[in-house]
Amino acid sequence: MDPQNPYQSPQSQLTAPGGGDDELADRGIRLVAAIIDGVIMMVVMLPLMFIGGYFNAVMEAAQSGHQPYGLQIAWGIGGLLLFFAVQYLPLSQNGQTWGKKVMKIKIVDQDGNKPDLATLMGKRYLFQQGVGLIPCLGPIVILVDVLMIFREDRRCLHDQIAGTRVVVAR
Repeated sequence: MDPQNPYQSPQSQLTAPGGGDDELADRGIRLVAAIIDGVIMMVVMLPLMFIGGYFNAVMEAAQSGHQPYGLQIAWGIGGLLLFFAVQYLPLSQNGQTWGKKVMKIKIVDQDGNKPDLATLMGKRYLFQQGVGLIPCLGPIVILVDVLMIFREDRRCLHDQIAGTRVVVAR
């Protein structure tokens, strides 16, 4: 308190939230990491979808005029489980997907620590990929999720929900 002004409001030193000196990952680097993860999943998933008859079932449904929502949701859930299997090791070790590992970025909580696996898989990725399975609404929510990266703190909706952020790995 200033001795000259006893009515002055209390002052305190403010620090930015989020665990100190971690440098936020660049938006472009995050995009490249997401593309790498997407390519990995396509290489794994597309042959399974072909062998499993997904493409034939979709073509038959399109010719009959019906939307195969049940089929899409079943394959979406299978893809989500496969994503968890493929990404389990790097996520559990150091909070990175394979793409994030290649691009040298990682997921941390607001204090700069590696989030537990349940937070990563449940709050971050289950939301992000699970909501995409909802017909009509899912793609809109995913678009909003991705566009939130242009905010100052570079946190997408799934980061907000999980209490995470993506930083440069050191």
